Amino acid sequence: MSARKHSREGTFPPPPEPLPVAVPDSHTHIDITLEDDGVGGPSTVADALALAAAAGVDRLVQVGVDVPSSRWGVRVAEEHPGVVATVALHPNDAPRLADLDGALREIERLAAHPRVRGIGETGLDYFRTGEDGRKAQHESFRAHIAIAKRHGKTLVIHDRDAHDDILRVLDEEGAPDQVVMHCFSGDESFARECLDRGFLLSFAGTLTFGNARQLRAAAAITPLDGLLVETDAPFLTPTPFRGRPNASYLIPLTVRALAEVTGHDLDALCAALSANGTRAFGDWR
Repeated sequence: MSARKHSREGTFPPPPEPLPVAVPDSHTHIDITLEDDGVGGPSTVADALALAAAAGVDRLVQVGVDVPSSRWGVRVAEEHPGVVATVALHPNDAPRLADLDGALREIERLAAHPRVRGIGETGLDYFRTGEDGRKAQHESFRAHIAIAKRHGKTLVIHDRDAHDDILRVLDEEGAPDQVVMHCFSGDESFARECLDRGFLLSFAGTLTFGNARQLRAAAAITPLDGLLVETDAPFLTPTPFRGRPNASYLIPLTVRALAEVTGHDLDALCAALSANGTRAFGDWR
């Protein structure tokens, strides 16, 4: 499916203490989570939803990274009221596609589906893709921005080592009404640039990592109405389970870390995360 797909062996962590107010997982890959080799985790979509609900995670955003995963996400969102989908070509995949235009046409077709609430993850990744792939990444990114605006969908941004160019392209093209910075990875200065543009910052398990001081500083200056939380499962499992498989039911670990970093009351933070999820992705049901 995607270059990101790979097996994560090991045992899924135990369920954490549930949240007092239910929140959405704003970015997860249920398909990859179910295909991994971890022990003790969900084996079906229904399992994933039940585990998440027991932890206080009542809604999931299933994120597409290529045409097959985007089609799969639409089908799952049709079948499960607790799931909505996003569709896109991952920036690392764009340079590898023999027919980028054809793949973008299929993403555009899927974007019209009512259970598709976002276009992403799209963006730029200068960590895994070198200079030779950047032209295709930029072409794909600009096309996704246009699709999001044509269909009135939230744009979900993947940004790795490309902060300045992400903002430049969005400013040049004109950003959609709603933009989510998936797995926000910048510092306080970049956070302010994004917030000034009205973007939502989605924080993942990386917030809990010991080397993430700049990321925590960025979270600390983000207002309640600018926050989302995500797993990016099965990746980025929060401390103290870093390296083990991740799933949506582990969101409480990141939410409690976010409450500590920002100083917000946990109930108020959860309520804001829920409201922001609805603002970004609409009503799930």
